[in-house]
Amino acid sequence: MDRLKFFREAIRDIKTSGTIVPSSRFLTRRMVKNIDFDNVKVIVEFGPGNGIITKEILKRIQPQTKLIAFEINERFFQSLEKIKHSQLIIEKVSAEDIAEVLQKHGFNKADCVVSSLPFTNIPTEISDRILKNAYDAMIDNGLFVQFQYSLTYYKKLKKVFNDKVKLSFELFNIPPAFVYNAKK
Repeated sequence: MDRLKFFREAIRDIKTSGTIVPSSRFLTRRMVKNIDFDNVKVIVEFGPGNGIITKEILKRIQPQTKLIAFEINERFFQSLEKIKHSQLIIEKVSAEDIAEVLQKHGFNKADCVVSSLPFTNIPTEISDRILKNAYDAMIDNGLFVQFQYSLTYYKKLKKVFNDKVKLSFELFNIPPAFVYNAKK
C-alpha cells in the first residue's frame, strides 16, 4: 500500500488507524530493536496497518518463528494479505482475542507482542482488556512493545507490567513517537 492509499484509508478511518502517515523506517527499527529474534517462537502484532513493521519483523525472524498479525481495518487487512510469507498469519479480529487466536493456531503463549494500536482512540474498557489479555497471553519475561504519540499510556503500562517499562523517543517520525518496551 503506497503512502497516498495509506493516507486516504487513514483519513477514512482515523479511529482505527490513529495516524495519517505510515511509520518511518526509524520508528520501525526502534520498535523491533529489543526483540530477541534468535529465541522468539511466536510474535504477535496488533494493528499492523500497511505492514511496514510486519515486513521488518519478517526480515529478521528465524525459520521456526511465526508472526500473527491482528488487523480489523478491511483495507489494511487486504493490503497485508498481499504479503506472501509462510511464517505470517493474518487475523481480522480484535486484539482482545489474542488467547483464542494463539490457541487456534496451536500456541499457548506469545513470546513478544508488538503493538501500533492507537490506544487513545480506543474506548478505555476495550484498551484495558487488550492490555490485560496481551499480558496474560505472554510468556514470563515476554516483551511488549508499543508506540504512541503521547505519554498517555505510560502509567497504565507501568501498572499492567508492574513498573517494568522502559521508554524511548523517536524524533524521526511524523509525528515523533514514544516507544514503550515492557517486560512481563
